Amino acid sequence: MQSINAGDTAFILLCTALVCMMTPALALFYGGLVKQRDMLSIMIQNFVCIGVVGLIWVFGGFSLVFGPDIGGVIGSIVPYFGMYHVGIDPHPSIAPNIPFIMVFAYQMMFAIITPALMTGAFVGRFRFGAYLIFIAAWTILIYLPAAHWIWGGGFMASLGVVDFAGGIVIHTTAGFSALTTAAFLGKRRLAPGESESAPASLPLVALGAGLLWFGWFGFNAGGAYAADALAAYAFTNTMLAGSIAMLVWMFWEWRENGRPSFSGVLVGAVAGLATITPASGYVEPMSALVIGAVGATTCYYAKYVQRALRIDDSLEVWRAHGVGGMTGAILIGVLASSHINQVSAGIHQLGIQILAVAIVAAWSCVITYVLLKMLDAMKILRVPEDIQERGLDAPFYGEHAYNLWDMDRDETK
Repeated sequence: MQSINAGDTAFILLCTALVCMMTPALALFYGGLVKQRDMLSIMIQNFVCIGVVGLIWVFGGFSLVFGPDIGGVIGSIVPYFGMYHVGIDPHPSIAPNIPFIMVFAYQMMFAIITPALMTGAFVGRFRFGAYLIFIAAWTILIYLPAAHWIWGGGFMASLGVVDFAGGIVIHTTAGFSALTTAAFLGKRRLAPGESESAPASLPLVALGAGLLWFGWFGFNAGGAYAADALAAYAFTNTMLAGSIAMLVWMFWEWRENGRPSFSGVLVGAVAGLATITPASGYVEPMSALVIGAVGATTCYYAKYVQRALRIDDSLEVWRAHGVGGMTGAILIGVLASSHINQVSAGIHQLGIQILAVAIVAAWSCVITYVLLKMLDAMKILRVPEDIQERGLDAPFYGEHAYNLWDMDRDETK
């Protein structure tokens, strides 16, 4: 039996809790950005991922990612199904100083938040029953294979592709699937004269963004699986990239519109955090500043690509997460330092990072499209246009976000 390090275990326990908190934080962030009539619909989509994806992770998900490799494509479902052989004994190659069950728990939080990230792209257009089927199938067919390819010893890991905390596995898969879903469902139906942008509560967005940033320290630093120097670098890089991205986004917005916006400051920070995620454990702190600045710039100006495509990505998930995660993953090949984590920048590393991003993005788009076509054929996917105008909260859930003091009213009428 490997020796368990109490300090490393305590650190991963904390990081796991921080990443778990990020899913409710995302619900607050998205809930504040949408119209008041759709707040509960997007928040329940976020929260329910904890249940659906959590069960998938127990019954085969973890094993398909970290089980013995099968042809470089997927892990064996047998060894860890139902948490069999997932106990306190450390895994010698994944994390030799902490209980293996903590690897299971920590990685489960990553799996949970990934499909939740997509929800901001298709606000008010996706029926809840179809959404439950979609996220279950999406997790099995897209997230689990991509995670195995890079983190579980699959073919990308064999090529030397690296992704410290999920720029490819999490942000690229979710971002490009979100773009595909928004394109498939089409533009939102608004009431006559209604603006597309009418956030329900910017203070709620700020609270969500602050909690996301706080949780992101566990998201990135926990990838070291130890309370060591590597975790310290990832922690510091996370802070620096988010900080400069906030300012760079504000600069571009101020320059273009003649004034900054609070929502822009918050979204810019999130874009920087998404961009540093894959590189956080491979670069020096000064490089993290470059990554944050470049990430904010590419994410900001990706709006012109989105406009050209005429895709109604409601909360611009693809810009912040898809473009951010992709940019950070590629910049590993430009800025990685072997002094941090035995990965050096160079043409070879740059090439395989680009290849990995392209494959994962294409896989995410194609499989997402197939899933949506199947759901649409079953006629359970789309929200009727009249309900889109009224909002989903009352018709589908019988509740309003701010119905605190009128609890007896029948909200379905």
